[in-house]
Amino acid sequence: MQIGWIKAVDFRSYRTLSVTPAPRLNVLHGPNGQGKTNLLEALGLLVTGRSFRTPRTADIPYWGAQSAALTGDLVRADAASQARRTLRRTIERLDDGHWQSSGESVEWARAIAFGWQDLDIVNGAPVARRRFIDGFAGRLFPVHVAALIQFRQLLARRNRLLQQRSGDPAALAQLAPWNEQFALVGMDLVNRRRRAVAALQTELARVYATLCATRSKVEIRYRTALGEASDAAALLAALDRAQREEARRGQTLVGPHRDDLTIEIDGVDARAFGSRGQQRLVALALRLAEVLPVTEAAGTAPVLLLDDALSELDPAVREQVVRELGAAQQVFLTTPEPPAVKGAAVFYVNAGGVAAA
Repeated sequence: MQIGWIKAVDFRSYRTLSVTPAPRLNVLHGPNGQGKTNLLEALGLLVTGRSFRTPRTADIPYWGAQSAALTGDLVRADAASQARRTLRRTIERLDDGHWQSSGESVEWARAIAFGWQDLDIVNGAPVARRRFIDGFAGRLFPVHVAALIQFRQLLARRNRLLQQRSGDPAALAQLAPWNEQFALVGMDLVNRRRRAVAALQTELARVYATLCATRSKVEIRYRTALGEASDAAALLAALDRAQREEARRGQTLVGPHRDDLTIEIDGVDARAFGSRGQQRLVALALRLAEVLPVTEAAGTAPVLLLDDALSELDPAVREQVVRELGAAQQVFLTTPEPPAVKGAAVFYVNAGGVAAA
C-alpha cells in the first residue's frame, strides 16, 4: 500500500500542506521543531483515522483553528489488481466545545509508526508493552480493538462493584454475571495476544540479527498469571480465588490488564541490562518485525512512519537499518541531518513548509 498524495489544512504547525511522496523510501530532514513529526502524524491519520501521538483530537488542529482537514489518495497494488481510494478526514470543534473527527475507514489500510516513546516498550512500565501488543494485534485481527474496548468497559464496571460496599455478600453476588463476561472477553484477548506474540517472534529474531549483524538473539514472550491456560474457565477460577483480596482492595487483580511481555537479549532482560542503544534497536526491531505479519493479514504492506529512527545507533547499524528499509514498501523516515541515502526521495521540512530537495 502507498500514499499517492496528501493535502492538509490547519493541521498542527501547517496552515497548508501538499506533498506527493515517492512510492518507496522518503526521507524528511530539517531542524528540530519544524514539523517533521507533524507530517508523519498527518500521514498516519490519513491512513488509519487515528493519531499515533495522542488520543486528544483537540491537540491536532492549528493553534486557534476551529477545524483541521486531511485529503489524500491511498493506493493498493498487487499482482491481480490496483485499487485507489481518495479519503477526506476532518477534525472540527462542535458548538458544545467538544471535538469530533470524521472520515471513512479503509479495511486494507495499515500504518506502523516508530518514535521516541517506543523505548517505553522495552524499559517502561507493563502498560506500555500491553499497548504495543494490543496495537499489533489490532492490525492483525480487526475484532481485537472492539473486544479491547468491551473488556475495558467490563473491567471498569467490575471495579465499581468491588468498590461499593466492599466485602458485602450481596454486592459480591452481583459480580457473578459480570465475571462470566469478563472471563470470556478477557480470555479471547489473551489468546489473540499470544498469537500476535508468536507471529512477531519469528520476524523479530530475523530483523534484530540483521540490524546488529551479530548472532545476538532477541526473544519476546507473553507473561500471564494464567500460565498456559486458554479457556475462560481458567480466568473465571482465578477470579474466584482472588475474590477475597479483590474485595479488600476494591479492584480486579487478575486478567489481561495485569499481563506483561518479557523481552530478552541473549537470555538477559533487555529492560534491566540492555544499554540505551540496544534498547532503542530492540524497539525499532519490534516495529519492523510487524511488517510481514501485518502484510499477510491485511493483504497489502503497511506504510512505515519512522521518527528519528537512526539516532543513537552506530554507523554500521544505521547502514543495516537503511538496507532493511529498502525491502519495505513505502517508508517515511525523519532525520535532523541531511541524509546520505541512495535512491530516496528527499524533502526539506522547515518553518511549516515542505519542499522536495
